Amino acid sequence: MRSWRNALVAQILVLLALFSVHVTAQQQAASAASEVRASYEKSEYQIPMRDGVKLFTVVYSPRDKSKKYPILLNRTPYGVGPYGPDAYKTSLGPSPLFMKEGYIFVYQDVRGRYMSEGEFVNMRPHKEQKSGPTDTDESTDTYDTIDWLIKNVPNNNGRVGMWGISYPGFYVAVGMIDAHPALKAASPQAPIADWFIGDDFHHNGAFFLPHAFNFLATFGRPRPRPTTETPPRFQHGTPDGYKFFLELGPLQNADRKYFKGDVAFWNEMMEHPNYDDFWKARNTLPHLKNIRPAVMTVGGWFDAEDLYGALHTYKATEKQSPDAYNILVMGPWYHGGWARSDGDSLGAIQFGSKTAEFYRNEIELPFFNCFLKDKCDRKLPEAYVFETGSNRWRTYTEWPPRAAQPRAIYLRENGKLSFDPPANERDAFDEYVSDPSKPVPYINGIAIGMTREYMVEDQRFAARRPDVLVYQTEPLAQDLTAAGPVKVTLYVSSTGTDADYVVKLIDVFPDDAPDPEPNPTGVRMGGYQMLVRGEPFRARFRNSFERPEPLRPGEVTKIEFVMPDINHAFLKGHRIMVQVQSTWFPLVDRNPQKFVPNIYKASESDFQKAIQRVHRSRAHASHITLNVMP
Repeated sequence: MRSWRNALVAQILVLLALFSVHVTAQQQAASAASEVRASYEKSEYQIPMRDGVKLFTVVYSPRDKSKKYPILLNRTPYGVGPYGPDAYKTSLGPSPLFMKEGYIFVYQDVRGRYMSEGEFVNMRPHKEQKSGPTDTDESTDTYDTIDWLIKNVPNNNGRVGMWGISYPGFYVAVGMIDAHPALKAASPQAPIADWFIGDDFHHNGAFFLPHAFNFLATFGRPRPRPTTETPPRFQHGTPDGYKFFLELGPLQNADRKYFKGDVAFWNEMMEHPNYDDFWKARNTLPHLKNIRPAVMTVGGWFDAEDLYGALHTYKATEKQSPDAYNILVMGPWYHGGWARSDGDSLGAIQFGSKTAEFYRNEIELPFFNCFLKDKCDRKLPEAYVFETGSNRWRTYTEWPPRAAQPRAIYLRENGKLSFDPPANERDAFDEYVSDPSKPVPYINGIAIGMTREYMVEDQRFAARRPDVLVYQTEPLAQDLTAAGPVKVTLYVSSTGTDADYVVKLIDVFPDDAPDPEPNPTGVRMGGYQMLVRGEPFRARFRNSFERPEPLRPGEVTKIEFVMPDINHAFLKGHRIMVQVQSTWFPLVDRNPQKFVPNIYKASESDFQKAIQRVHRSRAHASHITLNVMP
């Protein structure tokens, strides 16, 4: 009886503690909203577009009417709530610094989402040629919104800036195209750019399964009429993503088991397994021409979602709009971490300072203040990038830096990695058996989705698997800094007719590396294998993303691709490691290793084991190429 009472008391105490936390959070939110209300007044509008569709828009204007203010616009598919004239947000703008500075903040539900009229289209394609004055895309919706705001919102100074992270970052990028003259500053932050080649749902054609499934299971549900409600989150029934997605089986089971025809974009993806016009139309990069607003693209070196988008939005703008003011900021951040964290660490990796706080104070606010308020008290560099490993900010007049020179590092015998190429004339290789029924996990733990920490995860758990090849250098005699893209050149052969090849670039810490202080999780940094960059490549796309081709069993084949940029210092005493594997689950869906025309419609019987060989002879010298700073 006493044990039963003790258990009941313990349960009551837990419930009381949870209730207390909930109440405290509510009180803090109410207090923050009251602070916003004290300084800003809220108005809600339905702004007409050129085709008559009205977009729901919320405006927060300073109560102080003694001066004029620039407008900061955020267009989003995620809702501009809380809805209602008396319900206030708890914070405004890219950071609280902007509230203190004084801006007019505008939030808009994009076409077809939440309270806006019209039909929503995922990554709505940009139309370079309009069929008539009422033909619309996201560029025209942005133009029409800005035009209305400038003419109808009191006390604005005639200047507009845009910012947005992730999907809202996409709306900034397309809003820069054929921009309204009042749009003076735009900051696409982790913008989606190309959903097949490198962002979110695909990397080099390989499908990022939990990210696509979990996102679309909620976001992809239909919205038949304007609403303030968000669809309920999908319930997996387990916290174990490895288990859930393995039991899901072939991808075609997702709709049959769970979506029931209710997630249109998932089914559209399943019909477009290759880089066809469906995906090309959703690539924003070719359209970033003649950009007139000042642009500051922001990204995180460890952004699990849209690292590709940030780097390539900057590069495409630089190439196609050479006269534009166009700068790049890259920090050691997860997706949106520059706005939502101190930026002093990610997982077990420490960065030595509050990098996100530095960005918000010294880079983001000065950028908008300069172009929207003429407060140009400092000159920002072309590239403001954080150097991981050494943990310091670097500035460059161009990105990648011209001083960085390509240097190949070769996969060698006995698990060695060397800057000296192999000398052996005879064929040499390492091999492993890749079994889709027992894929290599992408993390050493349990998660239902794609974790933000996987980008710096300790890879020792993978190095110990027989289906992962491991190569490493001797301890470095001096620091080696790589800045720019990482090129992969593999010579492979397979007993199958299709395969994935996952390549990971890793920084191996010395065995006596000190543990972090404080160390609440008890991580041991001695021998830590920090993932610096990892990417999959689907072999069927080795010659063309548009026209996949099967592998010829036993034939040596060249696989070459480029991983997203890094800016990392491998310190003296550390080792450089490369791992190669063919599964990375459930982060990447399982390749059946048998070529089928539509890989998303592979059946259970198509999945097979395959022996994968990575060749390392003089004629077939597998290697990666780093851009090394002098």
